[in-house]
Amino acid sequence: MRRRLLLSTLAVAVVAILLLGIPLAYAAHKLVYEEAGRSLDREASSIAGSVGYSLEKPQPVTGAVIAREYPGRRVSVTLPDGRTLTAGRRPHGRVLSATATHGAVRVRVSRPVSEVRDAALRLILLIAGLALLGVAVTVGLAMVQARRFMLPLRELAETADRLGSGNARPRPRRYGIPEIDQVAEVLDRSAVRITDLVVAGRQFATDASHQLRTPLTALSMRLEEMIEAADYPDVVREEGEAAVAQAERLVAVVEQLLARARHDPTGGAVPSPIDEVIAQQVEEWRPSFRKAGRDVRITGEQGLVGLTNPEGLSQIVATLLENSLVHGAGAVTIHTKPGAGSVLVEIGDEGPGIPPELEPRIFDRSVSGGHGTGLGLYLARSLAVVDGGQLQLIRSRPAVFRIFLREAAEARLATERVVMGPA
Repeated sequence: MRRRLLLSTLAVAVVAILLLGIPLAYAAHKLVYEEAGRSLDREASSIAGSVGYSLEKPQPVTGAVIAREYPGRRVSVTLPDGRTLTAGRRPHGRVLSATATHGAVRVRVSRPVSEVRDAALRLILLIAGLALLGVAVTVGLAMVQARRFMLPLRELAETADRLGSGNARPRPRRYGIPEIDQVAEVLDRSAVRITDLVVAGRQFATDASHQLRTPLTALSMRLEEMIEAADYPDVVREEGEAAVAQAERLVAVVEQLLARARHDPTGGAVPSPIDEVIAQQVEEWRPSFRKAGRDVRITGEQGLVGLTNPEGLSQIVATLLENSLVHGAGAVTIHTKPGAGSVLVEIGDEGPGIPPELEPRIFDRSVSGGHGTGLGLYLARSLAVVDGGQLQLIRSRPAVFRIFLREAAEARLATERVVMGPA
């Protein structure tokens, strides 16, 4: 598309320049010859008048005086007594001449056509040079315009590809092109809807697992009481024991369903070294922070492994770093440490923090402290919840966010095969 845009712009520019340049060159060529003719007419009239005035005085008229006053011209003066005065060199080849009379004085002035042709050629070359400059400027502007159009399209394609893979992070950037900005807004809304659907599905599975586990546990307790209360019934005891075993199997199945609800393949949560994800994001964002005179530091315990989608964690960290770059100040610190049954990643800066009026709603949709879309933190927290984690604001001024990741050991139960059958 970029090549087609450049070629079409270049073609339009060349056609426009040719339509303007060719008539202009023709008119300039004609103008040079006409001006040369008029100049010779003025010179001939001036010489005739001067010679006539000198004869009336009388004053001597010589060819040397005329040649000195009109260099580069061949002048022939016919006096009233029939004598002829000449001045200047005889030109070779074709000449352009003009004749004038003053009483009985007749003057003929000539110059080589080659001089006029050279002057016309220089003017045409000047016009051609300006035309080439115009083409070059047009190509440069076309390249800038093509890049202005292509860059947003590439970024929108990347955003759409991320949506297809389940990683919904909006792009707060807008490009000043109404049509492309409209597409970006639609993609942002789609990202919100996709995240809401994933979170709703995950929440439903979690709630269903909890709702099933409670009555199944109660059923197990009742069956155990039935077995203990029986006097003789060997058959009842045998069936009761089988029912208890079956109920225990149901509880195990629900436990695995609960683990799978927290470890849904939609999120793609796997045991992931968080150091690699953080290092990759720091490397990506550090040039922007350096340009702003700031730095990004990594502290805490290294080698931690959390249960998360690496791409989702990258999006969360990127969102927090971007918010710090736009709204924060000073150095940014990323601190990692183990927690009680979780892995913690804290990201904070030295800025003024979050205004008190925004603090309770900082994770709400469309809430922004600047000119952003207000979707970044909302979707970042949704991505954390999708993988069974959390994103919280633990300090407002200066702002510090904490990402809670599940420990990698929780992946074992989710990956076990669910087996159900008779006791």
